[in-house]
Amino acid sequence: MEQHQVDLVQRSFARAAKVAPHVAATFYRELFALDPSLRAIFKGNMLAQGEKLMTMLAQIVDGLHEPDTFLLAVRELAVRHVSYGVEAHHYDLVGVALLRTLRHELGAEFTSETRAAWVEAYNVLASVMCEAAYERPAHRLTT
Repeated sequence: MEQHQVDLVQRSFARAAKVAPHVAATFYRELFALDPSLRAIFKGNMLAQGEKLMTMLAQIVDGLHEPDTFLLAVRELAVRHVSYGVEAHHYDLVGVALLRTLRHELGAEFTSETRAAWVEAYNVLASVMCEAAYERPAHRLTT
């Protein structure tokens, strides 16, 4: 990723993180609207799940300028997700849900340039996770 893209992702996430519980709830609402069968994967407390999601996103976003700081943890997370029933095609749904969430939460601040930066960041993340879990890269989201 280019530094300008990293900056866009980090600035927009900082705004979204101010209302982290709301962002997490919006994300899961979007994800389950795309595929209601995914609810079965999430057996625990959804507030706690949302906190985990936002914490992991914060670590990733903070480390975008040095991806090695989070890649090992992301690979391990991907392998764990397989045991929860996550399949490779779910990464496409997660990416779409994330982009919809950011568009909803950031409104006019979610410009086409910011969206493109998030797409690039998500593609890097999803590819690393799918390679770790399924030994193949993820499909790339498009801008």
